[in-house]
Amino acid sequence: MDYSELEAEVLRLVAGATEGGARAFGEETVTRLVRPELLLGAAEDELTEEARAALTTACANVLTISAAELHDNLATIYDGILVEDDLDPGVLTAITALAHWKSYLEQNRRGELYELAIRSIEDVDHEVSADLDDFLAAPEMAAEYERIRRLLDPGAGRERGIHRE
Repeated sequence: MDYSELEAEVLRLVAGATEGGARAFGEETVTRLVRPELLLGAAEDELTEEARAALTTACANVLTISAAELHDNLATIYDGILVEDDLDPGVLTAITALAHWKSYLEQNRRGELYELAIRSIEDVDHEVSADLDDFLAAPEMAAEYERIRRLLDPGAGRERGIHRE
């Protein structure tokens, strides 16, 4: 599966998911994208102390804070970015995930879940450098696609006889 086919399949899965499946996928994925180890590479001069605290708080409480609180944390983070274009990739991943999750919470738009899925795929790609012509050739990328598929379309494996316990 090449990258454009992967994107199309993820979009199809997001659009066809049940409300519960979409929410569970969003929660699991945003939690994965704001994990503490992503913030370890941040240089002291990238964010103000207030922005760093807001980012840490938002990431640690992503599933329990309201969209309004997340909005306020993101405003503090954006105001406290001290570098032009060179944020640590892990910090950028976390901020982007928080922004998509906030928008999903506010508007319940499936497009935000699609964006979270793509950020999650990119996160894995950053670690393993997937082949653009066969994006699922790397075991880590295949596992991430399977995680996405399992959460958004849990019956798909059983329908194809691929049911795993």
